[in-house]
Amino acid sequence: MKKLVRLGILGAILCPIISMVISCSEEADCSMATRSMVNCILYRVDPETHYVENVTLDSLTVTAYGTDSIIINNQKNVHDISLPLRYTEESTKLIFRYSRTKSDTMEIHHTNTPYFLSMDCGYQMKQAITSITCTRIALDSIYIKDNEAGIYGKENIQLFY
Repeated sequence: MKKLVRLGILGAILCPIISMVISCSEEADCSMATRSMVNCILYRVDPETHYVENVTLDSLTVTAYGTDSIIINNQKNVHDISLPLRYTEESTKLIFRYSRTKSDTMEIHHTNTPYFLSMDCGYQMKQAITSITCTRIALDSIYIKDNEAGIYGKENIQLFY
């Protein structure tokens, strides 16, 4: 009987330990599989000194044209934004709303190149900006600093107001 009790106690102790050791397998590193974003910094040119300086918008809402997708919802004190690009099309059209009556439309033309990441992570899309067109209600101009959308937060587009 003592051996049966010892065996039960030993089993109760070893079962969780063995389970943890067996379950700790190496997982696939899909960190590269996060969605690429276009990072935009907002600027303005001082009319007196002609120096470029950062600007902050009081309020901004960004929506995808032709859908009900809201990318940024009435964000306050905006000085930089991250925007997704469409995987299925070669252009992404976005509406920037500054107030109820004031908005700009920006169309980003880009290339989508699929590449194989791994069996566990599947395919990912490399996206490169080719050109940008926009209305000029509040926006003054746009400069493409780096055309490769990425996951590391580097500046892609400079928006001048």
